Amino acid sequence: MRRSSKRTLRRFLLLLLLLALAVLAWFGHGIYRQVFQPFQDFGPSVVVVIESGMPVSAIADRLQQHGVIASAEAFRRYYRLFHAHRKLKAGEYLFDGPLSMGQVIEKLAQGKSLLHKVTVKEGLWVGEIARVFEETGLFPAADFVRAAGDPALIRDIDPEAGDLEGYLFPDTYLVRKDIRPEEMARLMVDRFRRNFTHTFVWRARDIGFSVRQVVILASLVEKETANRGERFLVSSVFHNRLRRGMLLDCDSTIIYALKKAGSWDGDLRWRDLKGDSPYNTRRHRGLPPGPIASPGQAALEAALYPENTDYLFFVAKDRNSHHFSRSLAEHNRAVRKYILQSEGSGLD
Repeated sequence: MRRSSKRTLRRFLLLLLLLALAVLAWFGHGIYRQVFQPFQDFGPSVVVVIESGMPVSAIADRLQQHGVIASAEAFRRYYRLFHAHRKLKAGEYLFDGPLSMGQVIEKLAQGKSLLHKVTVKEGLWVGEIARVFEETGLFPAADFVRAAGDPALIRDIDPEAGDLEGYLFPDTYLVRKDIRPEEMARLMVDRFRRNFTHTFVWRARDIGFSVRQVVILASLVEKETANRGERFLVSSVFHNRLRRGMLLDCDSTIIYALKKAGSWDGDLRWRDLKGDSPYNTRRHRGLPPGPIASPGQAALEAALYPENTDYLFFVAKDRNSHHFSRSLAEHNRAVRKYILQSEGSGLD
């Protein structure tokens, strides 16, 4: 009787053990499936926005809501056990396929967020660049203007700079949606540094120009023509006039001053040409005080490598080309032919 009771007890304990193992196996399989198996409970793709300062618990809830993970609770526990030392970064994240929790954490920890394309065209000044970013939905224009007002990023190459005008390199950028204005400014200045090569620096020294003078002249060239082939001719005119001590007579510098003052309405009037702004190159000799726009690579090259000509004047023939002259008499004839006879003086 006693032996039979022991046998029954052993069977009961064995059964209980097997049941416990089965429960643990079932529970473990559930955890394994939730944590280690790739999961997807959304359509072809989903974008999840993680805000700055968002706690892991809130991130887990959002990932579950969007069908990226199977269980927010399992995600939180897995993160605390194995990844608590890693920071999950803010940003927009595109999920276009199943991922395990470890892979999701890896993506968020590395900051592999969705990138947005924004194109800054050549010849824009800071205020116009700022509006591009605002219209793209990155940040308010005023915030970027404020960031671009700090010349610390270029102090080593341009000690005279009062802001970043001219050094915000025009290009197509792929950026995070949550990029800060200061980061964007640094990115653009870094792009300028990569494009203003050592060869450019050496060439500037050869022609007696500082980096600042090259950028100023390149910005004038950029604003005067979009014709790549003519940029080197336009540059030659400016170089020739500078060497002779002539006024540059570049209306783009006057327009820039009006834009900065918020008084540009699209028309250049006689009173504007007679204004005493330091940017009025019809009244003040030499280069203007600073760049008037962001020059692109071709304009920088043109400023450094002008065509070898004796041209001193140019006037627009149409929207894409100019007539270049060696003398004032020839220039006046071109003005009568291309400007006065076709459109009038264009000045109020």
